[in-house]
Parts: sequence; C-alpha cells; structure tokens
Amino acid sequence: MPIKIPNELPATKVLTDENIFVMTETRAMTQDIRPLKILLLNLMPTKIDTETQLSRLLGNTPLQVELELIHTSTHKSKTISEEHLLSFYHTFEDVNDRYYDGMIITGAPVELMPFEEVTYWDELCKIMEWTKTHVHSTFHICWGAQAALYYHFGVPKKELDKKMFGIFPHTADYKRSILLRGFDDVFMAPHSRHTTVLREDIEKVPALKILASSEEAGIYAIATENGKQIFITGHSEYDAGTLNKEYVRDVNLGKPIEVPKNYFPNDDPSQPPMVTWRSHANLLYSNWLNYFVYQTTPYNLEEMSSDKKVEE
Repeated sequence: MPIKIPNELPATKVLTDENIFVMTETRAMTQDIRPLKILLLNLMPTKIDTETQLSRLLGNTPLQVELELIHTSTHKSKTISEEHLLSFYHTFEDVNDRYYDGMIITGAPVELMPFEEVTYWDELCKIMEWTKTHVHSTFHICWGAQAALYYHFGVPKKELDKKMFGIFPHTADYKRSILLRGFDDVFMAPHSRHTTVLREDIEKVPALKILASSEEAGIYAIATENGKQIFITGHSEYDAGTLNKEYVRDVNLGKPIEVPKNYFPNDDPSQPPMVTWRSHANLLYSNWLNYFVYQTTPYNLEEMSSDKKVEE
C-alpha cells in the first residue's frame, strides 16, 4: 500500500523512481478507506533528505499512510528555502487540535547544547506533552529520543569522548519485543552523535524497557508500555550515502572526525559504502506501523485511549 504525501513534495519523484508506491493527495481522495495519519516533526537541517528517507520507509508497508509535516515556529531553518516550508510544512499551532495515529520526532544537530538552551526547547516540550493525549504512538529518533527521555522521564544525556560515528552491530535485550520481530540475532544500525544515554539511568525508570543495544554504541531501542513512546538512539533511516556526506562535510570544515566505522570497505573512503542496515530499517518501521499504530489505534482518533495493550 502507498504512502500519501503532498502532490509536489520533492520526495515524490525520488520514491516513484525507486518503485516505492506513492499516492498523491489527488489520487487518495478517491479512495474510501482511512489512512493512518502520521505527523513528522522534522528538526533536521537536511529537511528534504529526511523527508525522503522517512517517506521511503513508511511507504514500504501494506498500509496507507498520510504524512503531514511540521517544523518549529520558534526556529527558522537556514538550510531550506522558505518556499519549501510554506509549501509543505505546518507549525504546531496549525495542528494542535488534531489527533494522529503516529508521530515521528527526528534528531537535530544541537546535542552538545543543554536542552534548555536550544532555541525551540519550550516549543518542543509543549509538543511532547501534547503527544501524550493526541498521538497514539510517538517514535523518537537520536537527539529527539534523548530530548524525550529527558523531558518525560528526567533521563540525562552524557557527552562522549568522541563522536559515535558509523555502523554498529546490535542485539536484542528483550527478545520477545514485537518491535524487533523478524530481526536477525545481530543487526546493524547507523549512529552519528556526540552524546548518549546510559543504561543505569534508564533502568532507574520503571516505565522504560530497554529493547536492544550495542556493546560499542550503547542503548539503541527503548519503549514504554504498549509502545506509546518509542526511542531509537541511532539513524536507521539514513541512506547509503548519508554518513559519507557528514564525513566529507566535517573533513572540509577541518573538524576532528574519524572514518565512520564498518561503513567503507576496508575503511577506505574512496570506495562506495556497503549498506548493511537497510532490511533492519524497513522492518523496524513496518513493525512500528503495524503493531503499535495500525493494530491498536481507534478508527475515530478523537476516541484515542491507551486501553488496548500490545507487548512491546
């Protein structure tokens, strides 16, 4: 089944060329079924790349997904045109009276700042509080996961000695997790961050369950009861070339950066990277949509409740 996205969103052509089943708003209006309403708060500076990456994953399921995009009103991105934002994005004020089956809150390049010093922190807190009553399941990525763990549960982030950068092997801590259903015993996932959350801090919070982790990269997947909130510390949505773009950018800026681990063959940046995480990424998002959104969300979203349980 397709993902429904705005007619002229740049991701439409990219995904169509990749044979991803995309349905424009015009075509979807002729179908008499209710799509899953997914809201994306895109905090990444590379907004078009992130839109495309997440649309690709959300569109690779048997479910029809209607994707809406919002950005913060208290911070204007310098890396995307105002025209793009006006054409495809809303602000929280535009949608705060609506209800959604699911929501994704992305990462952001502000991880070395204290949360309270981020220019849009107050706005983000308002949105995260709103998700508790207006979103059936919220999926947080990287810094978005760290921010939500801090806001909802007081879990602090810790600065790393050097950037966690590359593709790392992970295993399930909770092997019965249906978020990880179908995963191999060892699965790969990208990380690109300067901060982390510690196992001992998460284990102090009874409401949180650690689902998967990596010996080198640390905690990877965390969830609350029923999957109402899911936290992913890595970037499973990344394209094949995303880490390379980040690496080249930092090299050109003269920043201290190591070659991303387990990414280039023989750690040779002149060779094209090997994609070892794509199947896991597709399974992660399809499991979230199927088991934590579609299977338990009410048909009438205004009747949203947390009564229906699924095993996280």
